[in-house]
Amino acid sequence: PEETVTSSFASFIHAVRPEHLSKTVCHRSKRMILDSIGVGLVGSTTPVFDIALQYCRLYSPVAVSSVYGKPDVKLSPTLAAFTNGVATHSMDFDDTWHPATHPSGAVLPALLAASQMLPAGTKPNGMDFLLAFNVGLEVQGRLMHFSTEAHNIPRRFHPPSVVGTMGSAAATAKLLSLSMAQCTHALGIAASLAGAPMANAATQAKPLHIGNATRLGFEAALLAARGMEANPLILDDIPGCSGFGVFYGVYQPKPLCAPSEQHEFLLEKQDIAFKRFPAHLGMHWVVDAALSVRNLFVNYAGSFSPSLIRTIVLKIPVSKYINRPFPSSEHQARHSFQFNACAALLDGEVGLGSFAETSIRRQELRELLDKVVVEHPEDNVANFDKMYGEVALLLHSGDVLTGKCDTFYGHWRKPLSKESLLKKFRSNASHVLPEEKIETIITMVDNLENLSDSSQL
Repeated sequence: PEETVTSSFASFIHAVRPEHLSKTVCHRSKRMILDSIGVGLVGSTTPVFDIALQYCRLYSPVAVSSVYGKPDVKLSPTLAAFTNGVATHSMDFDDTWHPATHPSGAVLPALLAASQMLPAGTKPNGMDFLLAFNVGLEVQGRLMHFSTEAHNIPRRFHPPSVVGTMGSAAATAKLLSLSMAQCTHALGIAASLAGAPMANAATQAKPLHIGNATRLGFEAALLAARGMEANPLILDDIPGCSGFGVFYGVYQPKPLCAPSEQHEFLLEKQDIAFKRFPAHLGMHWVVDAALSVRNLFVNYAGSFSPSLIRTIVLKIPVSKYINRPFPSSEHQARHSFQFNACAALLDGEVGLGSFAETSIRRQELRELLDKVVVEHPEDNVANFDKMYGEVALLLHSGDVLTGKCDTFYGHWRKPLSKESLLKKFRSNASHVLPEEKIETIITMVDNLENLSDSSQL
């Protein structure tokens, strides 16, 4: 039969081998795995994680898979994937790609749970695990490139709830060694389980998007493995029959070339962004701009004195769900240009404690928020590859101080150093693990391709 877009994806998932992964792809994906585990561990200390865990413990008769931050708790594989996915996004601290999505959190929890699910003697090794992880990333990236709409900050569907579900299905299908036909059906089933509205951003429901993506993609692969079928043209653009393209206004799918030694994974060409503090990625531009202008202000006045400031002007892209003048909860604060700029100005940093209720409700912070004016320059587009953040302080003296950030530290154009990434991981993991276990995880991930049993992770 003639090759279709969907069959080309299924063929790639089934046929790709470890030797197709370059050293760069292995290095970058291991950094992603380590960061995602750390984010999941600190995320296991949040209220939204506790709610998800309480729910899942009601429905977990076959408890074989581990839960972040809870050494004495195990759940059924798909519920462990769901709970760990929620943990990963509970603080909006997980990695971000371009076009915009959170790729690791939608894939890694499913693979961790699946590795523990498989019986002794059939456990995937570390290289199998690394390959499956990269299959999940590649499928997400290729799907996002089918629409120019995906290149900008989303307006309708939260991207990981769409492409993340497909990536989880692909990654799990690879780990479970599904046939090409089963891979096709896994993608088709996953498409029926995908999608979540952007209106739930800045609420406790948003972490469910990652939890559901990794769980439902996992379930799609399990259903396909047991013989369930779906539309074999789900990724193709068939007139009068909406498939995966229903999630985008403009959808132009292309086949995925068969794997070969010349195949270049998207992760080879496009590195990942790691967040230095737990908030929406767009916040990192305004925070760096705010810290820059704060340094100018301290040099100018000798200390940071809010009473000298008449107006704070933020020049940011048009993006309604992260333009929040007076956030009233931690999740709203993580999605507020205004809050993050003012927190950085007031404290000289933004970190885990910045989003505590006591921090959000400070009177001095509210007084700074009252001074904020937002502008949307035409050249500042809502695109993580092109946007910038600018913070200007208009002083009562008539002087104006300005800070601008085009590329924050941690962006794919300015990647975190190994030292910075390890510092972030150790800090996050230390909330729930002793030092010796933290160092064991670092060593294990660094040598993942040599691990004989990936379930040890």
